[in-house]
Amino acid sequence: MAHRQFGDPDRAAVAHAAAAITTQLDDRVGDVARATQETLIREIPELRDDAQLLQLLHDTVVANIDTVFAAIRNDITLDHIEPPTTALEYARRLAQRDVSADALVRAYRIGHQTVLNVVMAEIRNYGLESGVMLDVIEWITAITFSYIDWISQRVIGAYQDERDRWQASRTSLRASRIRELLEAEHTDADIDVLTSAISYPLRRTHLALILWCNDQRGGGELAVIERFVQRLADSGEAGVEAPLFVAADRLTGWAWIPILADAKATVLQRIREIAEADSGAPFLSVGQPLPGLEGFRRSHQQAREARIVALAAARPDVRIIKASECGVLLAGLLAEKGEAVRAWVQEVLGPLASDTAGDERLRETLRAFLRAESGYKSAAEHLHMHPNTVRYRVRRALERRGREISDDRLDVEVALLLCQWLRGEVVG
Repeated sequence: MAHRQFGDPDRAAVAHAAAAITTQLDDRVGDVARATQETLIREIPELRDDAQLLQLLHDTVVANIDTVFAAIRNDITLDHIEPPTTALEYARRLAQRDVSADALVRAYRIGHQTVLNVVMAEIRNYGLESGVMLDVIEWITAITFSYIDWISQRVIGAYQDERDRWQASRTSLRASRIRELLEAEHTDADIDVLTSAISYPLRRTHLALILWCNDQRGGGELAVIERFVQRLADSGEAGVEAPLFVAADRLTGWAWIPILADAKATVLQRIREIAEADSGAPFLSVGQPLPGLEGFRRSHQQAREARIVALAAARPDVRIIKASECGVLLAGLLAEKGEAVRAWVQEVLGPLASDTAGDERLRETLRAFLRAESGYKSAAEHLHMHPNTVRYRVRRALERRGREISDDRLDVEVALLLCQWLRGEVVG
């Protein structure tokens, strides 16, 4: 890595100090990575995406920091370093989602500056003599700039290779048209022309789905997802037209099923039965059956919001989540508010919002009780328990909360729904 030539004793002393400083930062890599990620998604709107891609961004930041810190500590040259796997995969995912290469390059420049600021603060606090401090700053700055230049070339190469491959496929062309259709607030195009362009009947009633797999199958995820969509379409709830399927990335697919008018009341239950009966089925979020072009868009948006909730809940035992379930769309809208929502839930529920199995049972009982219009018998029937048990748990829930429900009943119901759907994001 290029940096000013030092004499052997000076070089050894500077390298030793640089290694010690990066070692001290090891315990803070997680915090530095989170702060860097927050800066990136604030400064680069194109990087704000679903939870899976945000997690991959976080892992990429951690991997890059670990790699360059290891190079500094051990005086490893660039020709002996391998690009982090997560960094290359993140570049490929951005290519698959039509995020610009400029956004990727900016992410590395901004991320470099953010991490470098932390390192500079650590150097100033380390207690070095001023001359040595300047040498260490020069040493670390040169190494990190060389690394960013080197890794940027490699991730851009991975990005371009994936983009060329992705753009060459028919699926990508269809996906681009569908994305344009979804993003357009209004369109003057004839609906029959649009139908022809995407080979899907836009005048029908549409059920939108988002389906995804965890990255544990070793390839072929999109084929699994597409076969599952076809199975849903063949279940008897759809008409004669084929479903519409498009890949969002290699682990995620978007689908629309044109359903029969008289199937609206039963199609969601049928999909749930199929999904829950198949242990190999992908995870899926489902919008509501809605008609026409606006229904095509809105059902998809509902499925996206429901997926946000599914990823926030992070429950591998829940295979399907429906936008029609009480509180799901509200939770999806509020999920991005993060700490503000968590603080509000804690204020409304007090200790009842604690992350314990006992408090979860109490919240579930109180939620059922309120939905049953404060009826112990109705709540007991819903929960399959004795009314006296419901009565006891409701009393305990209010004791845990620290006050009765009077003027803030609606707040309590909303807070309980957020605990149900966002779980670890708001309880603690």
